[in-house]
Amino acid sequence: MNKKRLILTIAATAVCAAAAAQTTAEEFQARYERLVRNVGYAGVGVETLIDRWEEAFPDDPAVPMARFNYYFLKGQSTEIVPVPGERRYLGKAPVMTLKDPQGELVPYFEEDFYDEEYFGEAVKVLDRQIAAHPDELRWRYAKVAALSAYEKESPDMAAAELKTLIKRQETARPSWTLDGEPAGEDVFQQGVGELCAAFFDAGSPASLQYFFDISERMNKLYPKNPAFLDNIGSFWQVAKGNDKQAAKYYKKALKLDPTDYAATRNLQIIEKKQQAAKKK
Repeated sequence: MNKKRLILTIAATAVCAAAAAQTTAEEFQARYERLVRNVGYAGVGVETLIDRWEEAFPDDPAVPMARFNYYFLKGQSTEIVPVPGERRYLGKAPVMTLKDPQGELVPYFEEDFYDEEYFGEAVKVLDRQIAAHPDELRWRYAKVAALSAYEKESPDMAAAELKTLIKRQETARPSWTLDGEPAGEDVFQQGVGELCAAFFDAGSPASLQYFFDISERMNKLYPKNPAFLDNIGSFWQVAKGNDKQAAKYYKKALKLDPTDYAATRNLQIIEKKQQAAKKK
């Protein structure tokens, strides 16, 4: 055996020995986190490490989340796209503005795109976990968020998934968990609210309608939560341009929580707009 070959053999043996020495799930988790910091969630060596981690600890819930992140981000790419006439697009401000051949200013935005095959594998990971752990919110939240990012302006599947989650709460009142810990109704409400906000950020007629439908449904389920009244008010203010109707919901929210910042701020905007209109 020549010297070069021997060195390669020794190096490979050392790697195998190091892997064998990792006998706990915590050590796999720590190595994964170090690797991700260096190469990203879908970088070189990540999938191999996840495979070994799963083989050693098939029931570790951190493994499927790592595998989901790998597939989801492996198939993600970002492009700079022109969107004429928009000040914001998919909840983002423009990264630059350029003139077109006619001399008109055109804003450019970052937009994420997803490879069909990798995205499909990512969703399969989540579906397996939802089937195995139907009361664990982490997997359900992750699926809605992933579908929302994938569908962007037309979040039909994301909205359907979120409505299914709400229906389960309405009819079964399951004992939800989040990352294995008991999750009360406040956690459920907060999670739905954050996912719903992504529909508002998308800003399309379809996504805004879903934002309204889900907020109304959650308001009926949790009438003492001012956040969903704020959402309904925002729909009337932004999507419909109906400040009078919007103000009605903001005032209802303030009756529940006089310190509600969103309702207070939006009412101030409406009042300033009305004052300006009177001056004109």
